[in-house]
Amino acid sequence: MIQRLCNHSAIVIVGMALGAALVAGWHGATSLQPARAVATHGSDNFAIATGLVDDEIEALYFLDFLTGDLRAAIVNRRNAQFTAYFQHNVLADFQAASDQPKFLMVTGLAGLPRGAGPTQIGKSLIYVAEASSGQVAAYALPYNSTLQAGGAPQRGGFIKVAQGSFRDAFVRDP
Repeated sequence: MIQRLCNHSAIVIVGMALGAALVAGWHGATSLQPARAVATHGSDNFAIATGLVDDEIEALYFLDFLTGDLRAAIVNRRNAQFTAYFQHNVLADFQAASDQPKFLMVTGLAGLPRGAGPTQIGKSLIYVAEASSGQVAAYALPYNSTLQAGGAPQRGGFIKVAQGSFRDAFVRDP
């Protein structure tokens, strides 16, 4: 009788240990980092993209091919309104571009040092390429998290981080 009780107790203890291990493993498998995605779309004269500025905050980037204006807007968490606006004209950065530049734009995460203080560069870079010249430039957004937290408006320009060319020869459309 005592041996049966010991066997049943051992089975219960082993079952509890296995159950705890399964629950711990399931919790570890389901607590992975969520996937983050950005969106990019373009048409004949415009490109639009999103990119992470800070934790849980994205900017909406807009590039007008005709004027060369690169703009960004950020929705504020407090009032659900666009309160941060940034602008830069990219035409001056693409001197070798033709009279009718053909731009491409994407965003990507940046592991660059963000700096100290309330104004830091955003967590994403904005890459703008000019197709006919093969030039590309990377821009960062100087973002003030204190103004965002307070719901205050902010305005500014972009910071050109890097520029280069991916084509050795200039190509013109026929």
